[in-house]
Amino acid sequence: MPIIWSKKLGNNGELAVWHISEVADELYNKLQLNNAEKAFYDSLQSSKRNMHWLGSRVLLRTLLNTTEYIDCQLDENNKPYLVNFPYEISISHSNDYAAVIICKEKAVGVDVEKMSDKIERIAKRFLSVQELSFINIENRIKHLYVCWGIKETLFKLYGKGNLPFIDGIVIDKFEIKESGTATAHINLENFKASYTIEYTSLGEYMLTWCVS
Repeated sequence: MPIIWSKKLGNNGELAVWHISEVADELYNKLQLNNAEKAFYDSLQSSKRNMHWLGSRVLLRTLLNTTEYIDCQLDENNKPYLVNFPYEISISHSNDYAAVIICKEKAVGVDVEKMSDKIERIAKRFLSVQELSFINIENRIKHLYVCWGIKETLFKLYGKGNLPFIDGIVIDKFEIKESGTATAHINLENFKASYTIEYTSLGEYMLTWCVS
């Protein structure tokens, strides 16, 4: 099985990461797709996009542990939701990894990213001066990726769009570890809330998630 990491979320949910090592036909044959989904898949131009789409949906089917058709739709803000299963879901993919989180009754967000030093170039685009000030010099890349993951995770959990990364999501100072938690806040004029986000390093990848 290409699930390389998983975590139960109490009695109501689960998070897992899938290493997309199969060929496309192998993944495709694991799915039940309607005509619209088949047409969408056929419209994807990039082979990497194809594999991400297939891998994340095979992982979703694996977590739901069902042989039934899974009706997974996107709302007006491109947030995925399930029509015929009572779970909140979030999906992420990067390079050869896909991550899916499911949970009953609680909002969820997940992000997985393959790390590289390229993130240095964009750090000022998603972190405030205050947030940049607590980034660990010796583990700067990992620390930056956790911060990016936190903001991506909360953007997905919020799910309504129009959430600026610098002013709309504020991360409290935290020390970087291989696995840990951090607190962050959505700070909009008409919506304010605080969250605890978990993260773990998976080799070259950083995984972040939140259940609230």
